[in-house]
Amino acid sequence: MTVRDIQSHLAEIYGAEISVQTISNMTDKILPKVEEWRNRALREIYSIVYIDGQRFKVRSDGQVKEKTVYTVLGIDIDGYKDILGLWIAETESAKYWLSVLTDIKNRGVRYQPTYWTLL
Repeated sequence: MTVRDIQSHLAEIYGAEISVQTISNMTDKILPKVEEWRNRALREIYSIVYIDGQRFKVRSDGQVKEKTVYTVLGIDIDGYKDILGLWIAETESAKYWLSVLTDIKNRGVRYQPTYWTLL
């Protein structure tokens, strides 16, 4: 979203009138924290990992386009949920999924084969 998009959204949803400069200052402070979160080390093992790609229509440059949000959620051995990451791409593809899973591996998650028993 652009700074003006954020300004319009805040006015529409909350009735808040916030200047473009204030929003810019806030996003400048938040972006380093977002990057830190996106690149943080992950646990080595998660009991369950859910991966999903969802398609959304978004307005970009005055046009409505479809984008894919890749989401990976892990449940650790203590039962706590952790969003391992969110990625946005133009389309959903096996090649992009490979880059997502490679990123997770590079941040510390180790693949542990599990044998399933069907009841």
